[in-house]
Amino acid sequence: MRKIIQVRVYKGEKYYVAECVDLPVVSQGKTLDEAVENIREAISLHLEGEDLSEWDILPDFSILISMEVPPHVEA
Repeated sequence: MRKIIQVRVYKGEKYYVAECVDLPVVSQGKTLDEAVENIREAISLHLEGEDLSEWDILPDFSILISMEVPPHVEA
């Protein structure tokens, strides 16, 4: 059983996009903090009422966020 849900965050054209690696959940936010809060809420709503053992997730799961940083280009 997994205790950690992995989330990938990257900067889109206008918003930060947060996308779960193991669950079909995606959210976004104008700021990084907003994107993180929105993905937490989206994960909770997605799993609400579900049998977490079917998803192989422990009830006291944590979220691990990885941030994609664009390459540094020198002018």
